[in-house]
Amino acid sequence: MSDRFILEAERLCLRTFEPDDVASFAAYRNDELVARYQGWNTPYTLEQARIFLEEMQRVVIGTPGAWLQLAIERKSDTALLGDCAFKLSNDGKQAEIGCTLARAYWGLGYAVEAVRRLLAYLFDDLSLHRVYANCDVENLPAARTLEQLGMRREAHFVENLWFKGRWSSEYWYAMLENEWRQANLKK
Repeated sequence: MSDRFILEAERLCLRTFEPDDVASFAAYRNDELVARYQGWNTPYTLEQARIFLEEMQRVVIGTPGAWLQLAIERKSDTALLGDCAFKLSNDGKQAEIGCTLARAYWGLGYAVEAVRRLLAYLFDDLSLHRVYANCDVENLPAARTLEQLGMRREAHFVENLWFKGRWSSEYWYAMLENEWRQANLKK
């Protein structure tokens, strides 16, 4: 991917990762509390971060089946706060999303703002039919974020996933394009 991709929100930019992001990216991915409910393990090295970010630079935006991680950058000081991601379904009509923030930025509304901007892109620009996400039932901040965005809890799977040495339960959330439109007409 050669062109820089940017989605702007009030306080944030969602953008393609750059080589200078490696140290900050590795730092929050190396935090055990940040990694607790995520698909990577700690320790998370600079080399792992470099390889991952190089892979992200090769992703063509909108490729079905490919995850694209976008850096979450604060406009006021260009701090890297975390990342959000999406993966289009094979038919290009749905997407799975995710979000990670460095611990220093938890509880400040950044996740809601970043994911809301990502949802706007997916529904308004890509005209998707449905967007979905999941989280561990113990990850209450993630569940609250998804609910605050108006996503509907569609499922509660009990001990359905062997994850990081234990049986994990998951909540699955979704939103349809018409639900997005309806929610945004009220604002």
